[in-house]
Amino acid sequence: MELLSVPQLLLSSCYNNVTFLGIFLTVFVLLLDFMKRRKTWNRYPPGPLSIPFLGNMLQVDFRQPHISFSQLSKKYGNVFSLQFCWKNTVVLNGFKVLKEALVVKSEDFADRPPFPLFKHLGVNKNCEGVVLARYGRGWREQRRFSVSTMRNFGLGKKSLEERIIEEAGFLCSVFESKGGQPFDVHGDISSAVSNVICSLVFGNRFEYDDKRFLRLLHLFDESMKELSGFLVQLLNAIPSLICIPGIIKGLFDCHDEIVKNLKEIVAEHKASWDPAYQRDFIDAYLEEIEKTKGDPETSFTELNLIFTTLDLFGAGTETSSTTLRWALLFMILHPDIQSKVHEEIDRVIGRDRRPVLDDQAHLHFTNAVIHEFQRYGNIVPITLPRMTYRDTEIQGFFIPKGTSVLYNLYSVLKDETLWEKPHQFYPEHFLSPEGKFVKRDAFIPFSAGRRMCLGEPLARLELFLFFTTLMQHFTFHVPENQPRPREDACFTQTLSPLPYQICAKPR
Repeated sequence: MELLSVPQLLLSSCYNNVTFLGIFLTVFVLLLDFMKRRKTWNRYPPGPLSIPFLGNMLQVDFRQPHISFSQLSKKYGNVFSLQFCWKNTVVLNGFKVLKEALVVKSEDFADRPPFPLFKHLGVNKNCEGVVLARYGRGWREQRRFSVSTMRNFGLGKKSLEERIIEEAGFLCSVFESKGGQPFDVHGDISSAVSNVICSLVFGNRFEYDDKRFLRLLHLFDESMKELSGFLVQLLNAIPSLICIPGIIKGLFDCHDEIVKNLKEIVAEHKASWDPAYQRDFIDAYLEEIEKTKGDPETSFTELNLIFTTLDLFGAGTETSSTTLRWALLFMILHPDIQSKVHEEIDRVIGRDRRPVLDDQAHLHFTNAVIHEFQRYGNIVPITLPRMTYRDTEIQGFFIPKGTSVLYNLYSVLKDETLWEKPHQFYPEHFLSPEGKFVKRDAFIPFSAGRRMCLGEPLARLELFLFFTTLMQHFTFHVPENQPRPREDACFTQTLSPLPYQICAKPR
């Protein structure tokens, strides 16, 4: 037998040690992953088998998560669990389940999970705005102040209604200036809708060609795309990946520029601020900062003003403008329904007087159409993640404190057991046999409970006044020699229609 030399023995020993160390580390990491992913609670919701490290992330299509969740619910039930890496998540589907969670047990599901990735954006425990704030004193202060201040500046009053009517008139003028030629409505509708919230928050509206205003709207659209997709979910699930050089480079450029713009606007307000005269939300917030500066626990800080302003600007722009884009798309795809809306508006209002909110009670078919394009468009199919505030139960399943929870609103608004034609645009969903408007319990596009959409009253007012004003003045149709637009949607936090062109013919 050939004897090994001393160097060969050392080399063989090192090789064996490295092999052993590799095997040990592999077993250790797999065991750690198993311990992280295992569930020890009784009656925890069922779910698909997860794979090491990634959990169920590869089983969800983040381009259309609502579809993935609805498909999974058919196999695992309306309450099922997923794991995004080592993060436990429960998905709630169906009207009965969502009503129990959103209304009956509202506080149990009122918290918001931490978003480690958002720390890069300046979001922290003492600076979360309204939307991302954890459930507690800070969230209560910010929401209560935002609601009361918006009311003080016109929300729910005739003055704001008149402001929206005036803005709808400006939008009609822009549409008329197109001379019946094809155009994309996206920019003009976003400008009109955003001007309403801008007048409340910033104290003034902007011309539709204002470069600073257009840049802000563009940045917001792009930031919605930045915060969507698989990478963002992965980084929030495994925060340590953020430390990898270059992985988040450019990921939040648009958001950072928005914050920079808002800081400039706040600085301009501070330079001309007069405590005796409040012009807008920012002025009111600056006064609140001054009042509470002696309280070390206050959530009223200048940085929180930036994020709260961003929340209001985003909520007051995105959902309503996207809904109106769906509305006009459905009108050109369903000219028979458009004709019925025209007929009702002509009969109830005529063409000389501008629509007002009081007309809503008499426009049964038009009101049904407005509710149907909200249902069918399904603008917010998945709510932002919630987190259980305490141990709780839902439909007999145990959900421990600190569990992330997602509400699949799509599963309610497209439920085949609740709607006669859930996958069709069908205004009759909201009409009685006598043709009177009827609101359905399962109509929850704004969510419900403690964290329901802050801007719901404003959105409802805007949708009615903008839509009826446009329909009073124009007949919309597909441009000649262009293909019929598709109803496909693009998911970027919200579901928006693909770009399309339209012709507006004055009536």
